[in-house]
Amino acid sequence: MIVIPQEDNVKERCWDQREALPDEPRCVVCGRYGEYICDETDDDICSLECKGILLSRLAKLRKPTSRPCPVKLPATDECYYVRDNDKSEVNPLTTDQTELLRRKLDILVKGDTTPPPILSFASCKLPQKLLENIEVAGYEMPTPVQMQAIPAALARQSLLVSAETGSGKTGSFLIPIVSQCAKFNEEHFQNQQQPLAMVLTPTRELCIQVEDQAKVLGKGLPFKTALVVGGDAMAGQLHRIQQGASLIVGTPGRLIDLLTKHEIELDTISILVLDEVDCMLQRGFREQVMQIFTALSQPQVLMYSATIPKDVEKMASSMAKKVTVISVGKPNKPNQAVKQLAIWVDSKRKKQKLFDILMSKQHYKPPVIVFVDSRLGSDLLSEAITVSTGLKALSIHGEKSMKDRREIVRSFLVGEIPVIVATGVLGRGINLLTVKQVIVFDMPNSIKEYVHQVGRASRMGEEGTSIVFVNEENKKLFPQLVEALKTSGAAIPRELANSQYSVGSFSAGRGQKKRKHGF
Repeated sequence: MIVIPQEDNVKERCWDQREALPDEPRCVVCGRYGEYICDETDDDICSLECKGILLSRLAKLRKPTSRPCPVKLPATDECYYVRDNDKSEVNPLTTDQTELLRRKLDILVKGDTTPPPILSFASCKLPQKLLENIEVAGYEMPTPVQMQAIPAALARQSLLVSAETGSGKTGSFLIPIVSQCAKFNEEHFQNQQQPLAMVLTPTRELCIQVEDQAKVLGKGLPFKTALVVGGDAMAGQLHRIQQGASLIVGTPGRLIDLLTKHEIELDTISILVLDEVDCMLQRGFREQVMQIFTALSQPQVLMYSATIPKDVEKMASSMAKKVTVISVGKPNKPNQAVKQLAIWVDSKRKKQKLFDILMSKQHYKPPVIVFVDSRLGSDLLSEAITVSTGLKALSIHGEKSMKDRREIVRSFLVGEIPVIVATGVLGRGINLLTVKQVIVFDMPNSIKEYVHQVGRASRMGEEGTSIVFVNEENKKLFPQLVEALKTSGAAIPRELANSQYSVGSFSAGRGQKKRKHGF
């Protein structure tokens, strides 16, 4: 590998670069072969194009901003947010201040001796290099879920955390993991790192995203990661673990496949994270997750999702003796930062309605994710969008290769493709910061999946919009959908409000807003 020179013989565009082979460095921007090292940041990059993108991102992060005043909460006791670079000492919160802060931020806690929320990352006694990495990653102040979950995780408590999509849940478990692993490796210096933590997620894309964020937070610290997912050569993934990794991120099936074929020591793992825990403990993953869990030596268990049904809460309690339950915001409800718009449209007219929206200057807000219920449907609809509207659209689903899925997501994030038609593979956890609009073309089979899909339109509290097509075919979900629309103040279509399947969801005629068709 060479430091990228200022000459014409280097690759200018990222698509001129080939895909990375197992164990080869990957570009920090697009994931292709990291042939060069950026001379200003020491990061792996594949081309001059990605170097420019990287430096542009860093410039935005380093751009000086005016220092806002602390946000005062209306209360008798002084209780406020502070920045990490504040020099003043912040006294620990009193019991009254803790309860006040939790009420104001909609934080509910069930558990004994749970630490109070933190007001800044610096108050957690994190390694200085980790604090610097947190700032580079764009975290200015902890979000509400991070305020409560980080100190509880650092106190070695097992957690079941429910918070809105895009609220910073991933950071709330990665920051404690990086901190504890780095401190352990510094105190117990050895030539090769041992696995100390494991994160399980339901999809390859989510695993890749979690590992990428872990690398950013752990840069410059004695902390290495290993990614174990389908689509990449198992030999390279095994080699990565054998060379020493503190954190293993993977999907349950691939991990079990690896563990059954090779001898890997897991006794050293002290932290197990189940991301999207409702999916992991309710679907076919449950047996695989429990198989991995029983191979560990009573780890601290951290479980996260935007939707956690009661039966999942009971199952989660069986995995640890004492589980602290943390709920932030309105659990099992759509993200309040997303403006929901429900449109009643017959199945035969849905495609034309979608085309009308995508061709409307008023209603089309790219980049857009369109959710459908089948792989074939995503392929056919993406082709129809391109032909009928002239917009470049691609499909993404589980049958596409990992290489294709990575390239599609990369093209979407850099603005080359304005519309993606996806199955549920993009419905959970994936951090698509540029997305401001989601169109639910096919209503999913459960309201919790709807909540996750709608959440793609907002990350870290930024406003977004979602449009959902609904008709009689979705009648089983009418009561729950009406409730989800009501809680966010969204208008309810007349047909939905008057349907016999919606009876009991609300008292008709009492100030209920009617949907005006604007398309």
